[in-house]
Amino acid sequence: MDQEQVNFGQFRLDIAQRKLFRDDRPVKLGGRALDILCMLASAGGAIVSKDEIMEKVWQGVIVEENNLQVHISALRKLLASGADDGSYLVTVPGRGYRLIGLPAAAFAGPTDADAGSVLASAASIAVLPFQNMSDDPEQEYFADGMVEDIITGLSRIRWLMIIARNSSFAFKGQPVDVKQIGRQLEVRYLLQGSVRKAATRVRVSVQLIDARTGGHLWAERFDRAFDDIFALQDDIAMSVIGAIEPSLRNSEVERVKRNRPGSLDAYDLVLRALPFVDKRMSDGAAQAIPLLEKAIELEPNYPVAHALLAQCFHFRFSRGGLSERDRALSIHHARAAMVGSDDATALAIAGIVIWFDEHDSATAFKLFDRALAISPSNVTALGNSAFALAWMGEQQSAIERAERAIRLSPFDTLNSHLALSVAYFHLQQYDNARDSARQAVASNPTFSVPHALLAAALSRLGQIDQAKAEAKIVLQLDPTFSTAAWSVTVGLVPAVYVPIATALNNAGILD
Repeated sequence: MDQEQVNFGQFRLDIAQRKLFRDDRPVKLGGRALDILCMLASAGGAIVSKDEIMEKVWQGVIVEENNLQVHISALRKLLASGADDGSYLVTVPGRGYRLIGLPAAAFAGPTDADAGSVLASAASIAVLPFQNMSDDPEQEYFADGMVEDIITGLSRIRWLMIIARNSSFAFKGQPVDVKQIGRQLEVRYLLQGSVRKAATRVRVSVQLIDARTGGHLWAERFDRAFDDIFALQDDIAMSVIGAIEPSLRNSEVERVKRNRPGSLDAYDLVLRALPFVDKRMSDGAAQAIPLLEKAIELEPNYPVAHALLAQCFHFRFSRGGLSERDRALSIHHARAAMVGSDDATALAIAGIVIWFDEHDSATAFKLFDRALAISPSNVTALGNSAFALAWMGEQQSAIERAERAIRLSPFDTLNSHLALSVAYFHLQQYDNARDSARQAVASNPTFSVPHALLAAALSRLGQIDQAKAEAKIVLQLDPTFSTAAWSVTVGLVPAVYVPIATALNNAGILD
């Protein structure tokens, strides 16, 4: 491990070991104060805002600003020097704090092995200034405005730590070394981009990078007409946010799989549970539930953990024998996830579980609306609400939301394709219903519901042998599946459900 050190006066801060020395003798310093000192030192003399410090040092904890001031005051006294204010640590009115008398980029930042790093256990990202590739230097404002919109949108993803604009824009106009920038900003991911305007069109290219390895995780190019600049900025920013959230979450899941099991915290437990939750079947739920229950033991008010537990108990209820205890637990955890939460994904999951198992459509759609107010590009909220709308007979609204979710995130679309299949079936567009069901099967081949919708569409199209083959797969995946059992969760509107159930009966799935 590299020994990354910052020297000021008689003090030496060893970042790798997270220790402060005075004349080579260790100084006892509280954990929060040490976190603050490491953050300020990592900025290499740049200003660090109060909000940035409080977000990183008191992650997920609501504290009064005077808690920060107490630690700053203690550090200022400790680091007393000949500087103008009597300390190396100075207050910049209205902006934050900085350490003075330090060389630029005083240290390169902590490595993954630095278990004590403020961000070592958190998913974190910085959006770097987008490069203006246009001939017109006046378009610089457009590129900067887009980055601001993306930062604002990413800040709504509650499980993600987003670096403030002032810090990431310190690298504007500088050569990009992603590993070095990642170390300096203490982030795991970087979002880079470029903007090129020509005539009436604009092209924006973006790429998500693992700052530790320099590897590319995701890239996309957006071409738009330049009619309304502000609407265009919003459109592209929301598209980027909607597309990268699943990529970030997937990369975090992969990261946790590689970690030592002994280093688990609530966040890592949730990530470890996700692949099992994503199976959407009772066997996956059985593996996820202990992990999520442990996460809630560590963090009793963790909305995402409660939401995923609600989903798991719903899977056990709907695909594991309709146990009333499982239904009660699904509702309990869904209700817990919605209390005081501003996590759009947690609210969207709670909404669909309440719709499925409690049949409280009013509350479910209030939760979907809350989620979309927090993050208009949240594909979970769009897909879940589209699915519920389709089963309720609101087909045009369902199609609109599902297609929007697919545009935002082409690789995280299971519920959207399921919603489209139900909507098109009800509209008697059976070819479209079949095609959407096939897309859903491709998204999750081991989930019984896509196969059921495909069997129903094939049955209506007269392709009875293929329909029976799909029905057989449904029963192999879920031996408890029947049209009567399925109606308990999705059969709220007979005009929508009965034709699908009839088609399934014709394919060999009985009541």
